[in-house]
Formats: sequence, C-alpha cells, structure tokens
Amino acid sequence: MTRPADPSNLPTDPLPLAQALIRCASVTPADAGALGVLEAALAPLGFALHRMKFGPAGAEVENLFARRGTGAPHFCYAGHTDVVPVGDEAAWHGSPFAAEVRDGVLYGRGACDMKGGIAAFVAGMSDFVRANPNHQGSISLLITGDEEGPSVDGTKKVLEWMAANNQVPDLALVGEPTSKVVLGDTLKIGRRGSMTAYITVQGIQGHSAYPQRADNPIHRLVRVLHRLTTTPLDTGSDWFEATTLQVTGFDVGNAANNIIPAAARCMINIRFNDLHTSASISEHLHAALRAEDAQYEMRISVSGESFVTRPGAYVDALKRAVEAATGQEPKLDTGGGTSDARFITNYCPVVELGGVGSTMHQVNEAVPVAELRDLARVYRTVLEETFR
Repeated sequence: MTRPADPSNLPTDPLPLAQALIRCASVTPADAGALGVLEAALAPLGFALHRMKFGPAGAEVENLFARRGTGAPHFCYAGHTDVVPVGDEAAWHGSPFAAEVRDGVLYGRGACDMKGGIAAFVAGMSDFVRANPNHQGSISLLITGDEEGPSVDGTKKVLEWMAANNQVPDLALVGEPTSKVVLGDTLKIGRRGSMTAYITVQGIQGHSAYPQRADNPIHRLVRVLHRLTTTPLDTGSDWFEATTLQVTGFDVGNAANNIIPAAARCMINIRFNDLHTSASISEHLHAALRAEDAQYEMRISVSGESFVTRPGAYVDALKRAVEAATGQEPKLDTGGGTSDARFITNYCPVVELGGVGSTMHQVNEAVPVAELRDLARVYRTVLEETFR
C-alpha cells in the first residue's frame, strides 16, 4: 500500500499567491492591496515588515521592506508589484486581472512582469526556510510600487531608508524576467546606462527666398546630428555591446513653407556601456555642437549609469544554482533596458534572474504554471547556494 506524501515535504505552490497578486489592479502608482497580500504571506514565516510611503500627498507610492533574521550574509530579493496599463482590454481573453489558468497557463497583467516572479521567490524561500529554520544570515525582500513608473519614490528611496537603518544587504537578486527562451538561460550581471538629451539650436528667422539674411538652425542641427550618428562612440567592451545613439525626435514647429525658423529641436537617446559615464557622453554632445558653432541649449536626463557585477563568488553561486535546478548553463548578459538594479548596485553586488520575458507588457500577458513552479525551485536553490 502506497503511503500518501507527507504534506510538510511537498514544495510550496507559487500559483495561489501569483493569482492573489494579479487580482490586485496595481497599475503604477496604485497598490490596490498587492503589498497587503504579500505581507500576509511573509508574516507567518517570521519576517519583520516595514511598510513605507514616499512621494507627494495624494500620489504616494507604497513600498515594502521585509527581513527575516539579522545576521550576515544578508541576501535581498528585489522586485515590484506595480504593473503597466492593460492596453486594449477588449483584446484580452478574459479580464486582465482575473488571473485565470487555461491549459496550464496563468494569464493576467503582471503574470510575467513580475508578480509571478515574486510569488515564485516567496514559494521557494518558504521551502528553504521550512527545511532550514535556523539558517545563517538573513533574507529580505525589497518590493516597490514604482518600478514601471518614474522610479523616483520606490527602490531608490527604500534603499536610502535601508542605509539609514543599518539594513543594507550584502548581496541582491532582482527578479525581473531575464530568461530569453527557456528558464535559466540568462543571468543579467549588468545594464547599460541610459540618458536622453533635449537640444535646442538657435538661429535667425527669415524668408526662405533670402537665406543670406537668416541663419537656418535646421541645417546646423542636421550637421550636428550627422557628426553624432556617423562616428561610433566605441565598439563594445568586455561585458557590453557597443554604445548606441538614436535620434528619437526632431521638431521646428513651422507651419509655413517659406519661413526659415528661429529654432530647431531634437531628442537623442543614448544607451552606453562601461567605457563611458553620463558626464563623458554629455561632453561628447557639447563638443559636436561646438564644432558646428551652434548657439544652443541642452538639457540632460539620466535614467541610470552603466554597471556590471563581474564574475566571482556570487555570480558563480548563481550559475551553480541555475544549472542544478534547470540543467541550463546560463549566459551572462548585460542587454536590455534599465531596471531597479541600477539603484541597488550603489550599495551591493546585484544580479538579475527571473522567468522568460516573452509576454511582458503585452496583451494577454502570461506565464506557464510549470515555469512558475520551476522558478520557485531555482530560487530555493539560490538560497541553498548562498547560505551553504
């Protein structure tokens, strides 16, 4: 006679928590109860919970820092419960926040990015704690409601609070959906820097039939852009692809076809590697403008500097965990856009590891339930490698 499995030895299923989180319509900056769902899952596991709000009155962003234990090493999992808008709701197969499972796939806004990942971490961590109730060190979660928005009142502010309250981790893992084709095929060990330049070149307005009496700012700005777009900044570095510079806007606001305008404006977005900083890129732009003797104004907005967590003990431990749990040998990668890892890198080594990101931000965003459960096993193995 076969004995039933001991429930205490069965892996925790991340699906119910993922569904509960998805059913909270937490479009940035709304929380819609998502952090409360997470607190209810963490409190029984012995986590000290710190809920905090940042931002202007009436538009505060809610964040959560939760920690189990007080010793070292301090391992922090970082993520976000906010999601992007649903888009064309009529194009969804069911409600975007119903969290329905159909044919073994969980559908809903945030299923992939990244409520499913948070649920998988909590499930895997729960199994680890159950098997190792007196584990060394401490485990924490930094969960924000501002990653998909301006990223001003979320992770950045929580990290400042953590530093002021002696809660800075030794290691951090961001659970963004980093896998490309199959779970575990990619570890993101860094990100490119991102910045945007808003440039206005001044000229002298005049009649297009008498160009000698005017100074056409369009011609001057076009020459500047030609300089910038035909001379590569670099050919890449050890861990990064080449820096890219893209003109993303050009405008003169001219409704007449016979007027040379007084000003021309453009936007330039640059994704840069570790050979540069936002300051050095800014000087490169200034030099191109000066070379064309332009009278100009330039405003720079920096989303983040480039960073890399170079291979070593921490990255090696994550690779071992992924290989043990999935059989995949993960590729080390630094591609894609920005994430909250750009803030965490100022405090401790940080790597990103999550599920397959093929449907993030799409209509009918989804994650296979089997992948969620496999990801929970990956995260448990990560903790086993970290606290061995």
